[in-house]
Amino acid sequence: MTSTDHARNPARTAVVTGGGKGMGEAIARRLARDGFAVAIVDLDGDAAEHVAAQINSAGYRALALGGVDVSVREQVNAAMQRVRDELGPILVLVNNAGITGFQRFVDITDEQWDRIIKVNLNSAFYCTQAVVGDMTEAGWGRIVNISSSSAQTGSEYMTHYASSKGAMIAMTKCLALELGPSGITVNTIPPGSIMTPMMRASADRGHLGDVEALAARLPVRRIGEPEDIAGACSYLCSDDAGYVTGQIIGVNGGRVT
Repeated sequence: MTSTDHARNPARTAVVTGGGKGMGEAIARRLARDGFAVAIVDLDGDAAEHVAAQINSAGYRALALGGVDVSVREQVNAAMQRVRDELGPILVLVNNAGITGFQRFVDITDEQWDRIIKVNLNSAFYCTQAVVGDMTEAGWGRIVNISSSSAQTGSEYMTHYASSKGAMIAMTKCLALELGPSGITVNTIPPGSIMTPMMRASADRGHLGDVEALAARLPVRRIGEPEDIAGACSYLCSDDAGYVTGQIIGVNGGRVT
């Protein structure tokens, strides 16, 4: 059976957190085209509904789960159960939901630190625990954690953000070792500069400096697009990537080599 045949099996359901905008939206659209039934989990209900409606109108299958705060375990568990009820067992999880922050280290408050850790790291912990049983039972699963190249290089005024993303990389490697015998692969994509609503907002606030100058310093001479991340994620979620686990798949235009 080919990878496409596998992906078009209606039992194969993918969950994308933060799937209503930016990289998550591009990933959700790509996985739908690959043949997965896609659940779009997002705090922004309107955004999740919009993406799901467009996927469904294109002849694929998508479910919107809006208003879900993935930093709250109870909300995660309820959302994942709804996905099972409506789409079937969850065999692909993309932990993409995240927030950013810019603050001098000495000025980071406990509240700012805790919020970033809860949304960026705890959410991946909760979501993975909620779905790994489905994958173990099926003997097949794909987990992709969207981390950040800032965790690899460091980034001024982003200690809380980079720390949360660095922990996602460590979690990826640990889970790859633990879950591999069950047929589950776990990998991480640390994006470089990707033109998303979050990046535009950061640029508008003056946190990123001259974006054109930033692009000019990259070997590929451009800022990335969400579809660049979606393409890598598509591969990692396929049968073709069954021998790829515990890996850091950098999609960063050459920022990190």
